Amino acid sequence: MSLPANSVSSGGGTFPSGTALPEQTAHSSAKLGSGRFAQTSLSRPQSPRAEQIILFRTGGQLFAISSAAVQEVRSVDSLAGAASDFESSSLPKVRHVLKRGDKTFFVVNGAVHFGLPLTPGTLVFILRNTRTALLVDAIEKMTTMTRLQALPLAFCHEERRWYRGLTALDQSVVPVVNHDGFLAPGEISALEAALPQEVETAP
Repeated sequence: MSLPANSVSSGGGTFPSGTALPEQTAHSSAKLGSGRFAQTSLSRPQSPRAEQIILFRTGGQLFAISSAAVQEVRSVDSLAGAASDFESSSLPKVRHVLKRGDKTFFVVNGAVHFGLPLTPGTLVFILRNTRTALLVDAIEKMTTMTRLQALPLAFCHEERRWYRGLTALDQSVVPVVNHDGFLAPGEISALEAALPQEVETAP
């Protein structure tokens, strides 16, 4: 698995590789079809509440995630010794597993998950309180979000699990991802069953 070198660069600064992020709360995001975002009129905002978020790109598309949902940010290269190839015919978005201590994480390719064009992933977000690590292209910056909008009804089926909602930043509508929406419980069970015997898992 090829993941890059010792720092995580962003539009708003540089994070050392292996940065552990503080716990906070999270916000929202959206997607339609094969990674195309409809022009969306934001309505029914929730009460203002400042929340720190990470803006990141995958498949060329901008997303947001609560910094509280990200336990650690690592470059791909720094994880080379801890990541293993993994083939799952039922879930092509998972092609690697990552060992961190006694816990195994399933690495979800963000571009494949959202149905976006494949791009070289360079960073991995280890998501807090999940079995998921997320492969992304790059971090744009960390910023503060104060309003989270409910998803429009056009977002349906699994998309309503993927996103917490939408937010407006710099006159753009940005989807905010739900950090535990990348793998459903049934998918995790199927992945665990397909793990090689030498890879031990922990809940």
